[in-house]
Amino acid sequence: MIIPINITPKALDEVRHIFETKNIPNDYGLRILVEGGGGCGGAQFRLGFDKEKEGDAHFVKDGIMVYYEKRQFLFLVGKEIDFEERTNERGFIFKDVK
Repeated sequence: MIIPINITPKALDEVRHIFETKNIPNDYGLRILVEGGGGCGGAQFRLGFDKEKEGDAHFVKDGIMVYYEKRQFLFLVGKEIDFEERTNERGFIFKDVK
């Protein structure tokens, strides 16, 4: 199986922290959402927690189940999810892998 997107250790640590502290049900996984993709705006990426749905693909990354829609595979190839903490903000970011 080809894993379309990389998730950094720092991002995985934060996902685990969210699972542990926000009462996410055990049968949920991390969901990668792709919105848009056509036109000038390009694709927008989001993360959430969800159960597997019809039309999903999935992979396991260091014990975390990750879901995405099969039709969004090409938008995820060559991307990486990281977690950054700055002076006034913190959050997940999607970036191109070089």
